[in-house]
Amino acid sequence: MSYYDQVREAADAIRPRVPEIPAIAIVLGSGLGDFAHSLGDAVTMPYAELPHWPASRVVGHAGTLVIGKARGKTVAALAGRCHLYEGHDVGRVAFATRVLGLLGVKTLILTNAAGGVNAGFSQGALMVIDDHINLMGQNPLVGDHDERLGPRFPDMTEVYSVRLRGVADRAGQAINLQLPHGVYAGLLGPSYETPAEIRYLRTIGADAVGMSTVPEAIVARHMKMDVLGISCITNMAAGVLPQLLDHADVMQTAARVRGQFIALLEGIIGRL
Repeated sequence: MSYYDQVREAADAIRPRVPEIPAIAIVLGSGLGDFAHSLGDAVTMPYAELPHWPASRVVGHAGTLVIGKARGKTVAALAGRCHLYEGHDVGRVAFATRVLGLLGVKTLILTNAAGGVNAGFSQGALMVIDDHINLMGQNPLVGDHDERLGPRFPDMTEVYSVRLRGVADRAGQAINLQLPHGVYAGLLGPSYETPAEIRYLRTIGADAVGMSTVPEAIVARHMKMDVLGISCITNMAAGVLPQLLDHADVMQTAARVRGQFIALLEGIIGRL
């Protein structure tokens, strides 16, 4: 079975289970999955029930697709994603995004837990992604080309929608939350970066670093979806502060900003 047919089969499995196809989807990063529980009239689908859907085995990623209501709009929330560092190929990492595009999702909000490279950021800040730097060594568009999924050479001048970034700013202002903007660097992981690597990232213009988001953003633009990216700065990157990095601290910070994060997402959805 071709990759396209696998994507189509997964999309076909979702359609009859929901009363309305969502125009908005949100991918929830490490420790940020609680937003999915806030959706009303929700239909929950474990990834294991969806054909060809890759499972995430990382702490903080529940592994469920939830489709429900937020601010009167039908929204799909992916509580968890898979990562390249788990051993998935890049096509599997982008699979869920492909399914969303084939379902008819027009707006994709990508969230993640990230390390702060910009020393001006504070732990727990929510950063709007203006652009990214792909240092993962892989691109989800490499390989056999299927015109049904998008063009061979898609433009990446504006991966993250200027319009949606403005929407995020206004939603933040409404809850007295000033959102910093910055550039997200995507690295393979799973080890955290060295202090020397963080100095390099800062030199080339990165403000935050993480191990996800970039393949999904590329595929979403390939399929003509509008993309908004939000990073929760759950820790300062290696060498910024005199302390070691631990995934437990990432989860703890994400839990601390839970209420603020949900309020921001609801404000964004209400303005779309």
